[in-house]
Amino acid sequence: MVYDLTHARHDPAHVLAPGLFRSLGPGDRARMKLDVIYIHGQDQLEFKGHEPLGVDDMRVLQGLVAMAGPEGLILRDDENLPESGRQLILDLFSPPAVIAEAGKKPDTLVVRDSFRRLAREIGLDEGGKGLKAIRTSVERLFGVTVFVQSGKRRVGMRLLSSYASDEGTGDLYVALNPRLAGAIFGDRQHIRIELAEVRALGSDPARLIHQRLCGWIDGGKSGKATIETLAEYVWPVPTEVDRAMKKRRETVRKAMVELSAIGWTVREYERGKFEIARPKAKRH
Repeated sequence: MVYDLTHARHDPAHVLAPGLFRSLGPGDRARMKLDVIYIHGQDQLEFKGHEPLGVDDMRVLQGLVAMAGPEGLILRDDENLPESGRQLILDLFSPPAVIAEAGKKPDTLVVRDSFRRLAREIGLDEGGKGLKAIRTSVERLFGVTVFVQSGKRRVGMRLLSSYASDEGTGDLYVALNPRLAGAIFGDRQHIRIELAEVRALGSDPARLIHQRLCGWIDGGKSGKATIETLAEYVWPVPTEVDRAMKKRRETVRKAMVELSAIGWTVREYERGKFEIARPKAKRH
């Protein structure tokens, strides 16, 4: 299969926030909510939603960020825009009164593509059931509110600024929030996630661990982590049950094997302590 996209330029806060994406069991979405607070640099980010976000949502967001990179439509709050462009901004940032009060909106990026293309780029099923699951995931991401506190200034936004789709044609339209767009534009620090690695991983724990490791290990460099820390990337809530912790450690070890298979170097230098080296990025 031929893929068009090589990597995603992701926002560090969306990658590193503990518990933003997690392993979910049966019924977890019905009984749990998303409520994650993370301090990144000078900013405190609060992610809130009616449902927790799982690995499927993480992969969909990775794909949207990747698609917005080389192919996104730049949308600016510009007085010189034609009427159609101004109306599109109003549609994105509704209600219009909020725009008038808050002033100009930052540039953002719009993805105009299809569910099928998104599924292919992130290695998901392109059948009807798979596309429906992706649409549900996109709508779940759209339902997440992000509050960013910088000193005394507080700004609220959706994780995805705007969303529309056509079930008949499979068309997809998504606008990214300003932090995600800023990482792609190069206005702020970004994290590079290789899509070939994402597609090659076979388990959800490995995917969760992979994204978090990409957040703090640069290409060609290495870092150290305990098996307990790696387990927290998958299950952010600790367990006191010995049997459950043993199972989590076994799962982490299997995930480390998966990382090794896609080119990462993993060395257990002491029992339960790993040195992990990331391959150098392939520039395209």
